[in-house]
Amino acid sequence: MTSTNVRTDAEDSGPSGYAAARLRLLQQEARSGPPRRAALAELTDAWLAGLFGAGAGELRGVSLVAVGGYGRGELSPRSDLDLLLLHDGSDEKAVAALADRVWYPVWDLGLALDHSVRTPAEARRTAADDLKVQLGLLDARHLAGDLGLTAGLRTAVLADWRNQAPKRLPELQELCAERAERQGELQYLLEPDLKEARGGLRDATALRAVAASWLADAPREGLADARRRLLDVRDALHLTTGRATDRLALQEQDQVAADLGLLDADTLLRQVYEAARVISYASDVTWREVGRVLRSRAVRPRLRAMLGGGKPVAERSPLAEGVVEQDGEVVLARAARPERDPVLPLRAAAAAAQAGLPLSLHAVRRLAATARPLPTPWPAEAREQLVTLLGSGRPTVDVWEALEAEGLITRLLPDWERVRCRPQRNAVHIWTVDRHLIETAVRASALTRRVHRPDLLLVAALLHDIGKGWPGDHSVAGEIIAKDVAARIGFDHDDVAVLSTLVRHHLLLVDTATRRDLEDPATVRSVAEAVGSPGTLELLHALTESDALATGPAAWSSWRASLVSDLVQRVAALFAGEVPEEPEPAAPTAEQERLAIEAFRTGGPVLSLRAQTETSADDKSDKDNKGDKHDRAAKDDRNEKADPEPLGVELLIAVPDQPGVLPAVAGVLAMHRLTVRTAELRALDLPDGVEGSVLLLDWRVAAEYGSLPQAARLRADLVRALEGSLDIAGRLAERDAAYPRRRGVVAPPPRVTVAAAASRHATVIEVRAQDAPGLLHRIGRALEDARVRVRSAHVSTLGANAVDAFYVTGRDGAPLPGDEAASVARKLEETLRG
Repeated sequence: MTSTNVRTDAEDSGPSGYAAARLRLLQQEARSGPPRRAALAELTDAWLAGLFGAGAGELRGVSLVAVGGYGRGELSPRSDLDLLLLHDGSDEKAVAALADRVWYPVWDLGLALDHSVRTPAEARRTAADDLKVQLGLLDARHLAGDLGLTAGLRTAVLADWRNQAPKRLPELQELCAERAERQGELQYLLEPDLKEARGGLRDATALRAVAASWLADAPREGLADARRRLLDVRDALHLTTGRATDRLALQEQDQVAADLGLLDADTLLRQVYEAARVISYASDVTWREVGRVLRSRAVRPRLRAMLGGGKPVAERSPLAEGVVEQDGEVVLARAARPERDPVLPLRAAAAAAQAGLPLSLHAVRRLAATARPLPTPWPAEAREQLVTLLGSGRPTVDVWEALEAEGLITRLLPDWERVRCRPQRNAVHIWTVDRHLIETAVRASALTRRVHRPDLLLVAALLHDIGKGWPGDHSVAGEIIAKDVAARIGFDHDDVAVLSTLVRHHLLLVDTATRRDLEDPATVRSVAEAVGSPGTLELLHALTESDALATGPAAWSSWRASLVSDLVQRVAALFAGEVPEEPEPAAPTAEQERLAIEAFRTGGPVLSLRAQTETSADDKSDKDNKGDKHDRAAKDDRNEKADPEPLGVELLIAVPDQPGVLPAVAGVLAMHRLTVRTAELRALDLPDGVEGSVLLLDWRVAAEYGSLPQAARLRADLVRALEGSLDIAGRLAERDAAYPRRRGVVAPPPRVTVAAAASRHATVIEVRAQDAPGLLHRIGRALEDARVRVRSAHVSTLGANAVDAFYVTGRDGAPLPGDEAASVARKLEETLRG
C-alpha cells in the first residue's frame, strides 16, 4: 500500500476507513521502524485534516497543529495524539463546534488524545507558565487550516524559547534530574521505562530543545540512531501488549525481542542499554556545556571591564604532562601530541579523575582519533596511570564512561567488549556487568590502605567478573582472561598468578562463610589451600567486601562482614602455623539444660524466644557467632556502625527425640511468616539412669513483616504438627496459591549437589532453589524421608535465590557413603522439582 493510497482510504471512508487502514499498516511485518512511524503519522494527518476540513467549512483564522511526539512524526502504535486547535479569537463558538467535530471521532476510535484550544497569545502565555507545554510547542507541525497562523506561532514560540533560554534551560535540567531520581537509569534497569528513565526518550527530546535554544548543542554522533532504537523497541512493545506502555516488563521482553528479530531478551536489553548510554552521555556533555555558557555570560561583562574591554582569555592550569584544566574541564595541552604519546589517554583520564573533573568531549575524541596504541606489555607508566584512575574513587565512573563512549576502553582492554552493557538478570545486582566492575573498583579504592598491594586489589576489582561475557563458570573463564590481561598490562609472573587467583576465587570467602561450618577444620584448610598465601588472603578479603558492596544492598551486611572476617582470621591463623583443633561438642548452656529437662518432664516441645542485635551478638560465644546467614539491606558505608543491627530472634526448642522434628519446626515457622536464618540441631543425652535423648534446636529467625508471634502460639502449633493433626503442607499451599504469579517469569529448576570433602564429620548437601515460603519445610521432610539426621543448616538468600547447605549424617552419626550421599541429593532434587 503506498502512502497515497493510505491517505485516500482515510479521506474517503471516514473513521472506519482510517481504523481499517491503520490496522492494515500495523499488521505489515515488513514495514516497521521509522517508515511505519512516518506512514502512521501521514495516515493520521490525512484523516485529521479530513475531519478538520469537514467541520471548518468556511471558517477562517483557525488551524490544526500537531505538537509533542506527534508533531515530530513519532507515532508508535499506541501513542497519544497531541493536538492544538489554534484560532485567532474571532468566532469562539464556531471554533468550539469545530473542536467537537475533530475530538469526538478520535475518542470514538479509542485513541488517546491530549488536546487544547487556544489563540496564539494564549498558547504563548501557557508556555511561559508551563515548561512542558513550551517543549511540546517547539515541535509544532501544521496539519490543516490557516498555515500562516501556525507559522506565526512557531516563529514566536522559538523566539520566546531562545530569549528565555538562560532561565528555562536550568529549569529543564532540574526537571530531567528529578525524573532521573524518580525513574532510575535506563541503562541499568531490568524493567526500564523507555521514555521516563534517565537516558530515555524524554532526555532525547530535552536535547532537541537545548539545540533549539542555540545556546549549546548535543554531541550528534550516534544520537539519532540511539533514539531510533528506543522508538523501535517501544513500537514492538505497544504491539506486543496492545497497550500504550513505555515500561519494558520482564514478561514482554522475549516477545519484543522476537518481533525485532533479535536473538533473545538479553540481546534486546543490551541494545536498549547501549542506546540509553549514548543519550545519557550526550546529556551529561550538553548540560555541562550549557552551564559553561551560562557562567561565561555572567562573568564576561566583569572580565571585559577588568581587561579594559579586551577579550577574556580562559585560564589553563597544568594537571599532568600534556594535560591541563580549562574552564572546569580537563583538556589536552597545546603542545600535547597523542600520536607520539601512547600513554596520554590514561594519563589524561587519571588526571581528570584525581582532580574530580570531567574529560572534555573534544579531548576524548582527539585521543580516540589520533592516539597510538600501547605496546605489549604496557610500559610501567601506563600501568601506574591505570591504577591511579581506578583508585580515584567516585570520579572514576564519569571519566571511564567518557573513555568508553569514544571506544577507548575496548581499545585498551579488548575483553571489555563482551561485558559492556551486559545485563545481569539477578535481583541482587543493580548494575550491568561493566558498571559493576567499575563500582567494585570505586569501593576497593576506599580499602587500599588495608592491603600491602593496592595496585593488585584495584586491577582485580576491575577484572573479577570479566568472565561473565563467556559461557560456563565466569570465575573459571575470568581466571584465564585475567592472566592474559595482567600479562599484557605488564605485571610480572608472580603478580599475574596472584591476580588470576583473586579472580578465580573472588566468591570463595563469602560462599564459605555463609554456607559452611567455620568450626570445622576442613572448612578452614580448604580455603587456605585455594588462597595459597597470607598476602593473597588479605587482598581477597578486601576484594570480597568491595564486590559485595558494589553488587547492591542485598549482598552485604554487618553480620555477613563479621562471618567473612571470622573466616579470614581462622585462615590467617593457619598460615601463621596454628593448627585448628577438632571442635569438642559444646556443653549446653544453663538455658538449654533447663529447656531439655522441661521437655523431658512434659514429654512435649518447650521453646523460648530472645531478640538479638549486633551489639549483643558480639558478646556471645564463637559458636553463636556463626549464626545469621540471611541478607539484609546493606547500610551506607558511613553509617554502617552507627546503630546495632538487628539479627533476628534466637529460637531455642527442646523436644523429645522423635522423627519429623525438622520439617515440623520449619513448617510451623513458615506458617507464622518467620524466616529461618540459621538452624543447628543436636541431641542431648538425658541424665544418668534415664533412657532417651532430647533434641535441641538452636535457630535464629526473623519476622517477614509485622511483630513476632507469641511463643505459646508457636508451641501449640508445633505440638499439633508433631502429632500429625496440623496439615502444614496444605496450609502453606493455600497461602502460596493466594500470591499472584508474574506472567512469563519462569524460575530455573532447583539443583542439589554434594560438597565433597567439605567436612570430616558430616556430609554437606547444598541446595540451590527459588526462595519460597515453606522451602525449608519441604527440604526437611525430604531429608527425613531419606532417613538422614541434620546436624546443622546454613541458610543464605540472595534476592529470589536460596542457597542452603545442610550438614547431615546417617542414623549412626557418621558421614554418608559417597553413593548414598549422591542418592539422597538426587531424590531431594526430584522432590523440589516436583
